[in-house]
Amino acid sequence: MRRETCPRHGKDHPCTCAMGNIYRFVEPVVLFLLKEKGQSYGYSLAADLAENALTDAEIEVAALYRTLRRLEDHGYVSSQWDTHGAGPAKRLYLLTKDGEQHLQEWGQVLGNLSKSMGRFVRRVNRINGKPSNGRREPATVEAGHRRRRANSR
Repeated sequence: MRRETCPRHGKDHPCTCAMGNIYRFVEPVVLFLLKEKGQSYGYSLAADLAENALTDAEIEVAALYRTLRRLEDHGYVSSQWDTHGAGPAKRLYLLTKDGEQHLQEWGQVLGNLSKSMGRFVRRVNRINGKPSNGRREPATVEAGHRRRRANSR
């Protein structure tokens, strides 16, 4: 599959913009932001989303609102209309207890994914002849121990 040129980052910058749909990575960030803020309006979440995103792809505001709706449908987020103040009513989002648990689950999933991705990047670097920052795969470490034991005999 040919890598497309990213219109935002150019042809020489590897990014996730053209790497497929990763909309689900909006979900853990929204949960995190609501946990951190306590409650928030959608436009405030949208402003903080790019700074906290797990990808360098641009996240559309519509994806944020679809995610909020899906989280609310599953009971992870609740919302209420704020009619105080000037201007039209605004929807205020809050994280539920189930949402806090779901954020913890995302933390575990992303922690595991991070380890797997780190291994993958080291393996890609190794087959491309690039340094691996001194870290080796567990199988490589074990092979090194076997070589040292064989050489010491």
